[in-house]
Amino acid sequence: MVSHAALQIGTSNAWDALVRLGEADGSAAHPHMRRLVLGTPVQRTLSDAIHALCAIHGDHPGMIADVLTQAAQPPATEWLAAAAVGFAEERAYLAQLTAAVGPLPSTPGQALTETALVNERHALEMLARSERRGCATGAAAALVYDWTAIRRVLDAAAERFSVAVPATGFPAESVTAATIAELGAAPGCDRAILFGAQQLFAQHRGLWSLLEARASARGDL
Repeated sequence: MVSHAALQIGTSNAWDALVRLGEADGSAAHPHMRRLVLGTPVQRTLSDAIHALCAIHGDHPGMIADVLTQAAQPPATEWLAAAAVGFAEERAYLAQLTAAVGPLPSTPGQALTETALVNERHALEMLARSERRGCATGAAAALVYDWTAIRRVLDAAAERFSVAVPATGFPAESVTAATIAELGAAPGCDRAILFGAQQLFAQHRGLWSLLEARASARGDL
């Protein structure tokens, strides 16, 4: 089902529509993510989130670099290259946190969790390799947008586990906004950008719902 926010592309540019979609369907809107950053979560619940994020986004070279390599939308190359550098720094931060938070907390249904994470990684790989012009770029832009919310979880874990919080290295939001707006102005690209973004947000929502179910199974909610 397409989010209502995704249907508003005709009223604004592609970036504005992506932001509205993210506000409605992105990580910041999920109750478990808000619980992690606004409450005082059980330590192992934060640890579980860090391990899951590392399982999805911790591998080299990362989704944005894969989109850059695929080069389905050449005008996006410069922005993707800068975003890939920024995400490499985030991946290093995530790896540092994964080491700091200790082992994965014991949780019923671990085998099902591992299968779900494998499926999510595969879905993101397919998005990154999309040959539809604008689709993979939209997914990459959505990842950069959604990482602002995810970063709050990382930083909460860093504070809990005494890890220094680095500055983010992504392109300035104004640069990203202008780039995606310009890319979305090309014929047929606006819908493709939003489709890719929608799929990325859906994968992240699924991850937070999985983590919420795992916390409930441990009695941590």
